[in-house]
Amino acid sequence: MNSSKKPHILVCNDDGIDAEGLHVLAASMKKLGDVTVVAPADPHSGMSHAMTLGVPLRIRKFFRNNRFFGHTVSGTPVDCIKVALSHILPEKPDVIVSGVNYGSNTATNTLYSGTVAAALEGVIQHIPSLAFSLTTYENADFTYAGKFARKLTRKVLREGLPDDTILSVNIPNVPESDIMGVAVTAQGRSRWAEDTIERDDMYGNPYYWLSGRLQLMDDDMRYDEYAVRRNFVAVTPISVDMTNHAERQRIGSWKLKK
Repeated sequence: MNSSKKPHILVCNDDGIDAEGLHVLAASMKKLGDVTVVAPADPHSGMSHAMTLGVPLRIRKFFRNNRFFGHTVSGTPVDCIKVALSHILPEKPDVIVSGVNYGSNTATNTLYSGTVAAALEGVIQHIPSLAFSLTTYENADFTYAGKFARKLTRKVLREGLPDDTILSVNIPNVPESDIMGVAVTAQGRSRWAEDTIERDDMYGNPYYWLSGRLQLMDDDMRYDEYAVRRNFVAVTPISVDMTNHAERQRIGSWKLKK
């Protein structure tokens, strides 16, 4: 990037245009460069890399405190990135930042995350991208998350990232003084312990709420969820390529035939 030119930053999320984490992230990025916000009109958590097909998308201007803030899209986080690049921005941004998400996107939760998917769509379009998550669903304080997001995004603008890799960043919900450090981690094995709640509607028909909690299955600082539970910021490089390359070679030795 030309150092004399202010960077252009595209900001997205999956919690929707009204989410506090998005507003904090946008404000933080404005200290780095020019910011465009394109976010879902409504919350789209857990949408992963879903796209809207067969249904028209609507783009609308969004005003906050009577001032233009950004655009809403009537679709998923991935829709937002696609629409921003094709119909809102005159040229590609220098970087895409997604978040700050409510709740962690560590371990297997990464697979479900619309926040992470927005960043992955960015690198598919050859734009350096980062996803930020605050590891709580209650009493959220995004102050340090916004500060760290700006610091890391500035570093990525200077150093770059591989064409197929994003940084998924999980930040503990504690004061900056309680942050123990920054760990560059791998995606862990911790998984969602499912709990489906069944209830009956007023007519006696059953309906279901998906619930549960993230069950810690790692015991090493190399892994994201373990690190954040010890008040470390976990920075995890994630690749678009989902191939298990070692296993590909082993299965190749089976000499499979049609």
